[in-house]
Amino acid sequence: MVLNSLFVGIEAAYGFIAGSMALVADAGHNLSDVLSLLLAWGAATLAKKAPAGRYTYGFKSSTILAAMANAGLLLVAIGAILIETLRRFAVPAPTEGMTMVVIAGIGIAINAATALLFMRGRKHDINVRGAFLHMAADALVSAGVVVAGLLILWTGAQWIDPLTSLIIVLVIAWGTWGLAKDSLKMGLNAVPDGISEVEVRAFLAERSGVATVHDLHIWPMSTTETALTAHLVIPAGHPGDAFLNSIARDLDHRFGIGHATLQVETGDGSCDLVSDDTV
Repeated sequence: MVLNSLFVGIEAAYGFIAGSMALVADAGHNLSDVLSLLLAWGAATLAKKAPAGRYTYGFKSSTILAAMANAGLLLVAIGAILIETLRRFAVPAPTEGMTMVVIAGIGIAINAATALLFMRGRKHDINVRGAFLHMAADALVSAGVVVAGLLILWTGAQWIDPLTSLIIVLVIAWGTWGLAKDSLKMGLNAVPDGISEVEVRAFLAERSGVATVHDLHIWPMSTTETALTAHLVIPAGHPGDAFLNSIARDLDHRFGIGHATLQVETGDGSCDLVSDDTV
């Protein structure tokens, strides 16, 4: 974060000095990533706090709020860069191609090095994987700015700079759309991606002695943890704690659902939540 923050300041300053909107756009992109990492870090810290008082789930969902905030920050950055980029198309300004090449080249090295820091944990944590992909994408965007600078040096065409800036804006917008969509789904307690509600229901229904399953709910407690509640109708009576513990372990290992709460019923019709249309 410190390394990228320093580079953002240097890149933005040289972008204005060189008159390059591509460098400024890349700096804006890098700044949004630094802020995203800062928000994610703060949210991850809050998520570790133990449940207390009114917050019986702790602050785990703060990671979802951070994802929403990150999407909002990216939208602001996109709007600001896009306005200036369109103005540059209308009123072209001289651009120093060599400055673009040198500064963006440094950006490639910094972003690639940062991406390597997240490489080890990217397969086990969606937040780490997101950070890795962001930094890897930043390195590619910086590579695009280098190419644009070389083309300006070669051809002298000033329109290459705002065109590169526009392409960077489109790249940011594409990533923002996915982030905004995923964070909104999490905020609405949708079943997390990678988990099939149909498969989970079938898995529970196939357990020994289970006649039916109802009032099944699966939702994200945070960006990395998933919870489940369900009512299991077992006419033969309560099968014991070992049975429920076994199901909880299987839900964790097979579906990644680490917080399962199961209610056993005997099917005497006393439950008011038999219909899945009732929450």
